[in-house]
This record gives sequence, C-alpha cells and structure tokens, in this order.
Amino acid sequence: MDRMPIHFEHIMKYLGSKKEKGRKKIGLLVDGPNMLRKEFQMDLEEIRDILKDYGDIKMGKVFLNQYASEKLVEAVENQGFEPVICTSDVDVRMAVEGVDMIYNPVIDTLALVTRDADLKPVLMKAMEHGKETIIFGAEPGFSVALRNSADYVIVLRDGQYVTE
Repeated sequence: MDRMPIHFEHIMKYLGSKKEKGRKKIGLLVDGPNMLRKEFQMDLEEIRDILKDYGDIKMGKVFLNQYASEKLVEAVENQGFEPVICTSDVDVRMAVEGVDMIYNPVIDTLALVTRDADLKPVLMKAMEHGKETIIFGAEPGFSVALRNSADYVIVLRDGQYVTE
C-alpha cells in the first residue's frame, strides 16, 4: 500500500514534464481606469496569452476605482485576476503593490498595464533591484517616459499589440 497507483504516477510524471525550468515568474498590475476603457478594447485574456510566452503570472491584480460595475469586477475575477477596489487614487495603491512585488523574492519580472507616467518610479525601482520590466500601453496618451523606462514595451495600437 506504500506505492501510488500506476495512473497517479503517470499523471505526476506527465505534469512534471510540462513544467519548464527557468521560466520567468511575473507579477502583473493593471491600471483599470486608465486601460480598461471601451476606446482601447484592452483584453486581459490577450495580455495573459502574450505573457504566457514569456513566463508564468504568479500574481495578477487589476486596480479599479469605486465606480467599477459589478459586471466588470466579476469579469476580472473570472479571468483569474484579483480585483482591487480603490476608494482613492488607483495610482498610489498600484505603486504600493508594485513595490511589494519588487521585494517579493518569488517575482522576477514586473509587468504593468498603464499609460500613466506616475508609475515610472516603480519601474525604475524594479530595475534597480534586478527585476525585468514589461510595460503594456495604448495609444493615444502612452507616456514616453514609461516607454523609455521598461525592458520590454508592448503597445496596443489600432486594435493590435506591437512591440517597440
């Protein structure tokens, strides 16, 4: 009775073979009021799919203001992300969470989805601490300062994601 059933061992071996060594562990922060807008048609599932090629999202948080609809909150949860409802400025809460991820040894890559230059210091601090950085933005209004502060830049332009 000490041995596992054969089918269980087979499943464990299969799952073990699927685990890739050396994949990046990503912390993802999404500026909801800035990016989840009808004019951008930003899709969280597409962002997740893009990041899957790079690594695994270990923490994913979507910051929303107090006016976010229940439907939006539910959609964020259904996508597997943690909705964070902010009663004050979303940027401040997002920056605090970003710094937490910088000091989290599990996270080696910080990905931000925003157009807002207020989050540039978070990117700079992440790089100081050896974290790789990815920024997702959208036109119009994507901060040049953000573009120049990240290791990887992905822009949603005319409904298409392009790298810079």
